[in-house]
Amino acid sequence: MKNRRSRIMKIASAKGFNTVAAFQPENVFYLTNFWGEAIAICSYDRTSLVVPKLEASRAQQDSKDCEVIISERGFQLIDTFINAVKDKVVCADYADYPTVEAIQTKASKKHFIVNTEALLEGRMIKEENEIYAISKAAKVLDDLYEICTHEIKIGLSERALQAKIIFEAMQMGANSACLKSTLNPLIIASGPNGALPHAQVSDRKFVDGDMVVVDLSLRYASYIADATRTFALGTTASETKEAYELVKQSQQLGINCAEEGVVCERVDKECRALISYGGYGNQFIHSTGHGIGLDVHEPPWLRTPNQQVLKRNMAITIEPGIYLNGKFGVRIEDSVIVDNGQAKNLNAFTKDLLVLG
Repeated sequence: MKNRRSRIMKIASAKGFNTVAAFQPENVFYLTNFWGEAIAICSYDRTSLVVPKLEASRAQQDSKDCEVIISERGFQLIDTFINAVKDKVVCADYADYPTVEAIQTKASKKHFIVNTEALLEGRMIKEENEIYAISKAAKVLDDLYEICTHEIKIGLSERALQAKIIFEAMQMGANSACLKSTLNPLIIASGPNGALPHAQVSDRKFVDGDMVVVDLSLRYASYIADATRTFALGTTASETKEAYELVKQSQQLGINCAEEGVVCERVDKECRALISYGGYGNQFIHSTGHGIGLDVHEPPWLRTPNQQVLKRNMAITIEPGIYLNGKFGVRIEDSVIVDNGQAKNLNAFTKDLLVLG
Protein backbone atom coordinates (compact mmCIF):
# COMPACT_ATOMS: atom_id res chain seq x y z
CA MET A 1 0.00 0.00 0.00
CA LYS A 2 2.88 2.38 0.74
CA ASN A 3 4.25 1.90 -2.79
CA ARG A 4 0.82 2.68 -4.21
CA ARG A 5 0.58 5.82 -2.10
CA SER A 6 3.98 6.99 -3.31
CA ARG A 7 3.06 6.33 -6.95
CA ILE A 8 -0.30 8.07 -6.68
CA MET A 9 1.15 11.08 -4.88
CA LYS A 10 3.93 11.46 -7.44
CA ILE A 11 1.31 11.66 -10.20
CA ALA A 12 -0.94 13.98 -8.18
CA SER A 13 1.85 16.34 -7.18
CA ALA A 14 2.83 16.77 -10.84
CA LYS A 15 -0.72 18.02 -11.39
CA GLY A 16 -0.55 20.50 -8.50
CA PHE A 17 -2.24 18.48 -5.72
CA ASN A 18 -0.89 17.46 -2.33
CA THR A 19 -3.77 15.17 -1.34
CA VAL A 20 -5.86 12.56 -3.17
CA ALA A 21 -9.38 11.61 -2.03
CA ALA A 22 -11.12 8.44 -3.18
CA PHE A 23 -14.90 8.10 -2.93
CA GLN A 24 -15.37 5.25 -5.41
CA PRO A 25 -15.14 1.74 -3.87
CA GLU A 26 -12.56 0.57 -6.44
CA ASN A 27 -10.21 3.44 -5.59
CA VAL A 28 -10.83 3.19 -1.85
CA PHE A 29 -9.83 -0.48 -2.09
CA TYR A 30 -6.77 0.33 -4.17
CA LEU A 31 -5.47 2.70 -1.49
CA THR A 32 -6.55 0.83 1.66
CA ASN A 33 -7.54 -2.80 0.86
CA PHE A 34 -11.04 -2.02 2.18
CA TRP A 35 -14.06 -2.37 -0.11
CA GLY A 36 -17.10 -0.60 1.26
CA GLU A 37 -18.74 2.68 2.18
CA ALA A 38 -15.82 4.99 2.95
CA ILE A 39 -13.60 7.85 1.85
CA ALA A 40 -9.87 7.27 1.49
CA ILE A 41 -7.50 10.23 1.97
CA CYS A 42 -3.99 9.85 0.63
CA SER A 43 -1.14 12.29 1.31
CA TYR A 44 2.65 12.07 1.17
CA ASP A 45 3.08 10.57 4.64
CA ARG A 46 -0.15 8.70 5.36
CA THR A 47 -3.42 7.23 4.19
CA SER A 48 -6.60 7.70 6.20
CA LEU A 49 -9.91 5.89 5.84
CA VAL A 50 -13.07 7.72 6.93
CA VAL A 51 -15.90 5.23 7.56
CA PRO A 52 -19.38 5.31 9.13
CA LYS A 53 -19.84 3.35 12.35
CA LEU A 54 -21.56 0.43 10.65
CA GLU A 55 -18.40 -0.20 8.58
CA ALA A 56 -15.87 0.47 11.36
CA SER A 57 -15.18 -3.10 12.50
CA ARG A 58 -14.83 -4.43 8.97
CA ALA A 59 -12.62 -1.49 7.97
CA GLN A 60 -10.31 -2.09 10.92
CA GLN A 61 -10.16 -5.77 10.02
CA ASP A 62 -9.57 -5.46 6.26
CA SER A 63 -7.64 -2.22 5.77
CA LYS A 64 -3.86 -2.08 5.47
CA ASP A 65 -1.34 0.66 6.19
CA CYS A 66 -3.94 3.30 7.01
CA GLU A 67 -5.56 5.12 9.90
CA VAL A 68 -9.28 4.39 10.34
CA ILE A 69 -11.37 7.43 11.29
CA ILE A 70 -14.90 6.62 12.48
CA SER A 71 -17.77 9.02 11.85
CA GLU A 72 -21.52 9.17 11.51
CA ARG A 73 -23.13 8.71 8.11
CA GLY A 74 -24.27 11.52 5.80
CA PHE A 75 -23.09 15.10 6.20
CA GLN A 76 -21.26 14.31 9.43
CA LEU A 77 -19.06 11.97 7.40
CA ILE A 78 -18.44 14.81 4.95
CA ASP A 79 -17.61 17.21 7.81
CA THR A 80 -15.12 14.66 9.16
CA PHE A 81 -13.55 14.47 5.70
CA ILE A 82 -13.36 18.27 5.36
CA ASN A 83 -11.60 18.55 8.74
CA ALA A 84 -9.13 15.87 7.70
CA VAL A 85 -8.15 17.73 4.49
CA LYS A 86 -8.17 21.26 5.91
CA ASP A 87 -5.72 23.54 4.05
CA LYS A 88 -4.91 20.78 1.54
CA VAL A 89 -5.24 20.94 -2.25
CA VAL A 90 -7.31 17.87 -2.98
CA CYS A 91 -8.07 15.97 -6.18
CA ALA A 92 -10.99 13.58 -5.84
CA ASP A 93 -11.98 10.69 -8.09
CA TYR A 94 -15.69 11.50 -8.14
CA ALA A 95 -18.51 12.37 -5.80
CA ASP A 96 -22.15 13.17 -6.51
CA TYR A 97 -22.99 16.82 -7.09
CA PRO A 98 -24.53 17.53 -3.65
CA THR A 99 -21.41 16.10 -1.99
CA VAL A 100 -19.05 18.12 -4.19
CA GLU A 101 -21.09 21.26 -3.56
CA ALA A 102 -21.09 20.69 0.21
CA ILE A 103 -17.33 20.15 0.28
CA GLN A 104 -16.52 23.09 -2.00
CA THR A 105 -18.79 25.39 0.02
CA LYS A 106 -16.75 24.69 3.14
CA ALA A 107 -13.32 23.98 1.66
CA SER A 108 -13.40 26.27 -1.41
CA LYS A 109 -13.46 25.25 -5.05
CA LYS A 110 -9.75 25.78 -5.56
CA HIS A 111 -8.91 23.33 -2.75
CA PHE A 112 -11.23 20.50 -3.82
CA ILE A 113 -11.21 19.54 -7.49
CA VAL A 114 -12.71 16.47 -9.15
CA ASN A 115 -9.88 14.92 -11.16
CA THR A 116 -9.80 11.15 -11.73
CA GLU A 117 -6.49 11.07 -13.61
CA ALA A 118 -4.11 10.45 -10.70
CA LEU A 119 -5.85 7.30 -9.50
CA LEU A 120 -6.63 5.89 -12.92
CA GLU A 121 -3.09 6.53 -14.15
CA GLY A 122 -1.63 4.95 -11.03
CA ARG A 123 -3.81 1.86 -11.37
CA MET A 124 -2.82 1.17 -15.00
CA ILE A 125 0.47 -0.55 -14.12
CA LYS A 126 -0.38 -3.74 -12.25
CA GLU A 127 1.62 -5.12 -9.34
CA GLU A 128 2.48 -8.83 -9.09
CA ASN A 129 -0.38 -9.61 -6.70
CA GLU A 130 -2.83 -7.83 -9.02
CA ILE A 131 -1.62 -9.81 -12.04
CA TYR A 132 -1.94 -12.99 -10.00
CA ALA A 133 -5.57 -12.20 -9.11
CA ILE A 134 -6.45 -11.33 -12.73
CA SER A 135 -4.77 -14.55 -13.87
CA LYS A 136 -6.85 -16.57 -11.41
CA ALA A 137 -9.99 -14.84 -12.65
CA ALA A 138 -9.03 -15.67 -16.25
CA LYS A 139 -8.55 -19.34 -15.30
CA VAL A 140 -12.08 -19.36 -13.86
CA LEU A 141 -13.37 -18.01 -17.19
CA ASP A 142 -11.56 -20.79 -19.07
CA ASP A 143 -13.17 -23.40 -16.82
CA LEU A 144 -16.59 -21.83 -17.37
CA TYR A 145 -16.16 -21.98 -21.14
CA GLU A 146 -15.48 -25.68 -20.83
CA ILE A 147 -18.78 -25.98 -18.96
CA CYS A 148 -20.46 -24.07 -21.79
CA THR A 149 -19.43 -26.76 -24.28
CA HIS A 150 -21.53 -29.25 -22.31
CA GLU A 151 -24.45 -26.96 -21.51
CA ILE A 152 -25.21 -25.14 -24.78
CA LYS A 153 -27.93 -27.10 -26.54
CA ILE A 154 -30.94 -26.44 -28.75
CA GLY A 155 -33.85 -25.41 -26.53
CA LEU A 156 -31.76 -23.97 -23.66
CA SER A 157 -32.44 -20.29 -22.95
CA GLU A 158 -29.91 -17.51 -22.61
CA ARG A 159 -31.13 -16.91 -19.06
CA ALA A 160 -30.75 -20.56 -18.09
CA LEU A 161 -27.17 -20.64 -19.36
CA GLN A 162 -26.38 -17.44 -17.43
CA ALA A 163 -27.80 -18.98 -14.23
CA LYS A 164 -25.65 -22.10 -14.66
CA ILE A 165 -22.50 -20.07 -15.32
CA ILE A 166 -23.04 -17.76 -12.35
CA PHE A 167 -23.68 -20.73 -10.04
CA GLU A 168 -20.51 -22.48 -11.20
CA ALA A 169 -18.49 -19.25 -11.02
CA MET A 170 -19.45 -18.67 -7.40
CA GLN A 171 -18.59 -22.28 -6.60
CA MET A 172 -15.12 -21.47 -7.95
CA GLY A 173 -14.79 -18.38 -5.74
CA ALA A 174 -15.62 -15.73 -8.35
CA ASN A 175 -18.18 -12.93 -8.14
CA SER A 176 -20.14 -10.77 -10.56
CA ALA A 177 -18.46 -7.57 -11.68
CA CYS A 178 -21.75 -5.68 -11.02
CA LEU A 179 -21.81 -3.26 -13.95
CA LYS A 180 -24.20 -0.31 -13.60
CA SER A 181 -24.87 -0.23 -17.35
CA THR A 182 -26.51 -3.64 -17.54
CA LEU A 183 -29.28 -5.52 -15.75
CA ASN A 184 -27.38 -8.79 -16.07
CA PRO A 185 -24.05 -10.03 -14.73
CA LEU A 186 -23.02 -11.61 -18.07
CA ILE A 187 -23.63 -11.28 -21.81
CA ILE A 188 -25.26 -14.36 -23.34
CA ALA A 189 -26.43 -13.37 -26.81
CA SER A 190 -27.73 -15.90 -29.33
CA GLY A 191 -28.77 -15.63 -32.96
CA PRO A 192 -29.84 -12.05 -33.82
CA ASN A 193 -29.21 -10.96 -30.22
CA GLY A 194 -25.51 -11.57 -30.86
CA ALA A 195 -25.49 -8.59 -33.24
CA LEU A 196 -25.90 -6.37 -30.15
CA PRO A 197 -22.44 -6.09 -28.51
CA HIS A 198 -23.96 -5.36 -25.09
CA ALA A 199 -27.15 -7.39 -25.45
CA GLN A 200 -29.29 -7.95 -22.37
CA VAL A 201 -29.79 -11.60 -21.48
CA SER A 202 -33.25 -12.76 -22.57
CA ASP A 203 -35.49 -15.81 -22.43
CA ARG A 204 -34.74 -16.60 -26.07
CA LYS A 205 -34.01 -20.30 -26.56
CA PHE A 206 -31.13 -21.49 -28.72
CA VAL A 207 -32.05 -22.89 -32.13
CA ASP A 208 -30.19 -24.77 -34.84
CA GLY A 209 -27.83 -22.48 -36.75
CA ASP A 210 -27.30 -20.00 -33.89
CA MET A 211 -24.03 -18.31 -33.09
CA VAL A 212 -23.94 -17.90 -29.30
CA VAL A 213 -21.79 -15.08 -27.90
CA VAL A 214 -20.72 -15.70 -24.29
CA ASP A 215 -18.97 -12.67 -22.75
CA LEU A 216 -17.80 -13.30 -19.18
CA SER A 217 -16.54 -10.55 -16.87
CA LEU A 218 -16.00 -11.88 -13.37
CA ARG A 219 -14.14 -10.81 -10.27
CA TYR A 220 -11.71 -13.00 -8.30
CA ALA A 221 -10.00 -11.67 -5.17
CA SER A 222 -11.39 -8.24 -6.12
CA TYR A 223 -9.83 -8.19 -9.63
CA ILE A 224 -11.58 -8.72 -12.96
CA ALA A 225 -10.79 -10.79 -16.03
CA ASP A 226 -12.84 -10.34 -19.18
CA ALA A 227 -13.12 -12.84 -22.05
CA THR A 228 -15.52 -13.76 -24.85
CA ARG A 229 -16.04 -16.89 -26.89
CA THR A 230 -18.57 -17.42 -29.68
CA PHE A 231 -19.97 -20.92 -30.17
CA ALA A 232 -21.81 -22.34 -33.18
CA LEU A 233 -24.86 -24.52 -32.65
CA GLY A 234 -25.82 -27.20 -35.16
CA THR A 235 -25.84 -26.18 -38.81
CA THR A 236 -23.20 -23.53 -39.55
CA ALA A 237 -23.57 -21.24 -42.57
CA SER A 238 -20.57 -20.29 -44.68
CA GLU A 239 -21.10 -16.60 -43.84
CA THR A 240 -20.77 -17.26 -40.11
CA LYS A 241 -17.65 -19.35 -40.63
CA GLU A 242 -16.09 -16.60 -42.74
CA ALA A 243 -16.88 -13.92 -40.14
CA TYR A 244 -15.58 -16.10 -37.33
CA GLU A 245 -12.28 -16.79 -39.07
CA LEU A 246 -11.75 -13.09 -39.75
CA VAL A 247 -12.37 -12.18 -36.10
CA LYS A 248 -10.07 -14.97 -34.93
CA GLN A 249 -7.23 -13.77 -37.18
CA SER A 250 -7.82 -10.14 -36.23
CA GLN A 251 -7.75 -10.94 -32.52
CA GLN A 252 -4.47 -12.83 -32.79
CA LEU A 253 -3.01 -9.94 -34.77
CA GLY A 254 -4.01 -7.60 -31.95
CA ILE A 255 -2.34 -9.80 -29.32
CA ASN A 256 0.85 -9.98 -31.41
CA CYS A 257 0.85 -6.18 -31.75
CA ALA A 258 0.22 -5.34 -28.08
CA GLU A 259 3.83 -4.95 -26.97
CA GLU A 260 5.46 -2.51 -24.59
CA GLY A 261 6.06 0.81 -26.37
CA VAL A 262 3.28 0.40 -28.93
CA VAL A 263 0.57 3.09 -28.94
CA CYS A 264 -2.98 1.92 -28.25
CA GLU A 265 -4.42 3.09 -31.55
CA ARG A 266 -1.95 0.95 -33.50
CA VAL A 267 -3.46 -2.21 -31.97
CA ASP A 268 -6.93 -0.96 -32.87
CA LYS A 269 -5.90 -0.09 -36.42
CA GLU A 270 -4.21 -3.45 -37.01
CA CYS A 271 -7.30 -5.39 -35.94
CA ARG A 272 -9.67 -3.09 -37.81
CA ALA A 273 -7.65 -3.17 -41.04
CA LEU A 274 -7.83 -6.94 -41.33
CA ILE A 275 -11.58 -7.03 -40.75
CA SER A 276 -12.05 -4.17 -43.23
CA TYR A 277 -9.98 -6.02 -45.82
CA GLY A 278 -12.33 -8.97 -45.36
CA GLY A 279 -15.30 -6.76 -46.17
CA TYR A 280 -16.75 -6.33 -42.69
CA GLY A 281 -15.22 -3.01 -41.62
CA ASN A 282 -18.60 -1.34 -41.09
CA GLN A 283 -19.70 -4.26 -38.92
CA PHE A 284 -16.84 -3.80 -36.42
CA ILE A 285 -18.64 -1.21 -34.30
CA HIS A 286 -16.63 -0.84 -31.09
CA SER A 287 -13.05 -0.33 -29.95
CA THR A 288 -10.57 -3.20 -29.95
CA GLY A 289 -10.10 -3.33 -26.20
CA HIS A 290 -9.68 -1.67 -22.83
CA GLY A 291 -7.85 -1.93 -19.55
CA ILE A 292 -9.05 -4.28 -16.80
CA GLY A 293 -8.37 -4.52 -13.09
CA LEU A 294 -10.65 -3.28 -10.35
CA ASP A 295 -13.07 -2.09 -13.06
CA VAL A 296 -14.25 -4.02 -16.11
CA HIS A 297 -13.51 -0.98 -18.27
CA GLU A 298 -10.61 1.28 -17.31
CA PRO A 299 -7.63 2.90 -19.05
CA PRO A 300 -5.80 2.27 -21.30
CA TRP A 301 -8.30 2.35 -24.18
CA LEU A 302 -7.40 0.47 -27.37
CA ARG A 303 -9.18 2.76 -29.81
CA THR A 304 -8.50 5.33 -32.50
CA PRO A 305 -7.41 8.01 -31.84
CA ASN A 306 -5.37 7.24 -28.72
CA GLN A 307 -1.62 7.88 -28.47
CA GLN A 308 -1.39 6.29 -25.00
CA VAL A 309 1.72 4.09 -24.97
CA LEU A 310 1.37 0.53 -23.71
CA LYS A 311 3.67 -0.23 -20.79
CA ARG A 312 4.83 -3.43 -19.17
CA ASN A 313 2.31 -4.95 -16.74
CA MET A 314 -0.70 -3.13 -18.09
CA ALA A 315 -3.70 -5.49 -18.14
CA ILE A 316 -5.84 -5.15 -21.27
CA THR A 317 -8.36 -6.97 -23.43
CA ILE A 318 -8.19 -7.64 -27.15
CA GLU A 319 -11.73 -8.13 -28.50
CA PRO A 320 -12.53 -7.44 -32.15
CA GLY A 321 -15.97 -8.40 -33.39
CA ILE A 322 -18.31 -8.52 -36.38
CA TYR A 323 -22.03 -7.80 -35.98
CA LEU A 324 -24.64 -8.34 -38.69
CA ASN A 325 -27.84 -6.64 -37.58
CA GLY A 326 -30.76 -9.05 -37.28
CA LYS A 327 -28.59 -12.09 -38.05
CA PHE A 328 -25.66 -12.87 -35.74
CA GLY A 329 -22.55 -11.57 -34.03
CA VAL A 330 -19.03 -12.89 -33.46
CA ARG A 331 -16.61 -11.65 -30.80
CA ILE A 332 -13.43 -13.22 -29.45
CA GLU A 333 -11.75 -11.68 -26.42
CA ASP A 334 -8.86 -12.47 -24.09
CA SER A 335 -7.39 -10.80 -21.03
CA VAL A 336 -3.69 -10.16 -21.61
CA ILE A 337 -0.73 -8.62 -19.79
CA VAL A 338 1.58 -6.30 -21.74
CA ASP A 339 5.21 -7.42 -21.61
CA ASN A 340 8.47 -6.24 -23.15
CA GLY A 341 7.93 -8.87 -25.84
CA GLN A 342 4.66 -10.42 -26.97
CA ALA A 343 1.76 -9.88 -24.59
CA LYS A 344 1.04 -12.70 -22.14
CA ASN A 345 -2.39 -14.19 -22.84
CA LEU A 346 -4.13 -15.14 -19.59
CA ASN A 347 -6.87 -17.15 -21.32
CA ALA A 348 -6.08 -20.62 -22.64
CA PHE A 349 -9.50 -21.85 -23.78
CA THR A 350 -9.51 -22.65 -27.50
CA LYS A 351 -10.44 -20.02 -30.07
CA ASP A 352 -11.17 -22.57 -32.75
CA LEU A 353 -14.81 -22.51 -33.84
CA LEU A 354 -16.62 -25.11 -31.74
CA VAL A 355 -19.81 -26.46 -33.29
CA LEU A 356 -22.00 -27.77 -30.49
CA GLY A 357 -25.21 -29.74 -30.34
